[in-house]
Amino acid sequence: MVNITFDSSEDIVYNYNGTQGVYNLGDIAWTLASTALVWIMIPGVGFFYSGLLRRKNALSMIYLSMMTVAMVSFQWFFWGYSLAFSDGASHFIGDLKYFGLKGVLEQPSIGSSRVPALVFCVFQLMFAAITPMIAIGAVAERSRLGPLLVFVFVWSTLVYDPIACWTWNSNGWSSRLGGLDFAGGTPVHISSGTAALAISLYLGRRRGYGTERLAYKPHNSTYVVIGTVFLWFGWFGFNGGSALSANLRATMACIVTNLAASVGGLTWMLWDWRLERKWSVVGFCSGAIAGLVAITPGSGFVGAPAAVLFGFMAGTVCNFATQLKFIFKYDDTLDVSSLSSSFFLSSSRGLCVDLVSQIFASHAIGGIVGNVLTGLFAQASVAGADGVTVIPGGWLDHHWVQLGIQLADSISGLSYSFVVTTIILWVMHYIPGLRLRCDEETEIIGVDDAEMGEFAYDYVGLDTEIPIRGEYNGNSGVIGATGGSREPPHSQSLQESEVEKVPPA
Repeated sequence: MVNITFDSSEDIVYNYNGTQGVYNLGDIAWTLASTALVWIMIPGVGFFYSGLLRRKNALSMIYLSMMTVAMVSFQWFFWGYSLAFSDGASHFIGDLKYFGLKGVLEQPSIGSSRVPALVFCVFQLMFAAITPMIAIGAVAERSRLGPLLVFVFVWSTLVYDPIACWTWNSNGWSSRLGGLDFAGGTPVHISSGTAALAISLYLGRRRGYGTERLAYKPHNSTYVVIGTVFLWFGWFGFNGGSALSANLRATMACIVTNLAASVGGLTWMLWDWRLERKWSVVGFCSGAIAGLVAITPGSGFVGAPAAVLFGFMAGTVCNFATQLKFIFKYDDTLDVSSLSSSFFLSSSRGLCVDLVSQIFASHAIGGIVGNVLTGLFAQASVAGADGVTVIPGGWLDHHWVQLGIQLADSISGLSYSFVVTTIILWVMHYIPGLRLRCDEETEIIGVDDAEMGEFAYDYVGLDTEIPIRGEYNGNSGVIGATGGSREPPHSQSLQESEVEKVPPA
């Protein structure tokens, strides 16, 4: 039975194991409102990714955002919360004390005594749900959808929960070491960005990789903007809500969040402008998200002047980090262009490309940038704005060892996520029915039609969406690909020059 009463100001008074305390209703209200703000970020990721893809794969990304919310919600109830935030956790992972959310009620959470465990649980669920969604953007255009249900559940259990535990659980090794990660630089961004790299390497290149067929523009820049709006809006709850209280520290977190996003967007856009002399809205959105990622770990520890540097460094480093795909030779579906390819494509058959966010560059590299800058610019005075938190600070406060702790946490999260994600993918590869890679015909007609039998739009232009097989293997003739319930079988010969439109059934 819940053991609570109310004081004269209508705040909740709890008595748990002989310990009495007070929960401020304003703090609970702000945390619950932030929960809703973070939830809206998840379909925001789906819309952002969807806009960057070709039309024939657009709906699958939006679907995956909702599927991820549902699957992680069950996983978090089942054992995810317990593995991450149980009181009896080891330095690495928790136990099953709160299996099925048993006993998660009015007691103070291990994350904070400001809100009840039940409120903290649902707030942290949103972080757990958005993280695998960021990662599985790497499967776009080349994965089966069914096995992703299993992948999300397993990945959340084996990758996200341990990293969240060692970062935010007071028993975790990084937390005990003094690591500073206010809202998820390592558990959310570094882990998901690195997992995306592992997924890209496992799935291999799409057909037509390196040819003009894949030098396409984002099919719907409006979706990219809408996704960015959802993300930017929700990030006020993501970072500001991580204070778990309506106080000055939460306010500062909101200020630096908005400032870093603004500077990041402007910086990325200007770097792109120097190449094409075009003001790219996709480039601005990519930079804004990079700035949001970078400020995440430091949002409760740094002031407004530092946030300008966070945004500038994120917009610069993450922009140039998109070139890593040419070093590691992997096919990142959502990075449809690069600095070096822009010059070639702009003079080739009139094609041009926009510079867009790439998952590993924006999230993994952006998260590392944020962690490092937090080690340099964290201030005890900012953290103490809530009247409770005491930290030694970073280099600004002459706490020199903080940078080493931040690097150790970053490298650990990156290495662990990459290795365990790779193991999960290859174990699933050899289990019948769980292999992620789709077949060639699915790539040709699109994941939306082949896997879902539904489309993001009523009409799809096949001349740009269905590649001509002869371009890749030198054969002539007709492509044969079977569509789903809404689109009849279609074909395209090498002699066809007119745009073919497929009406809905």
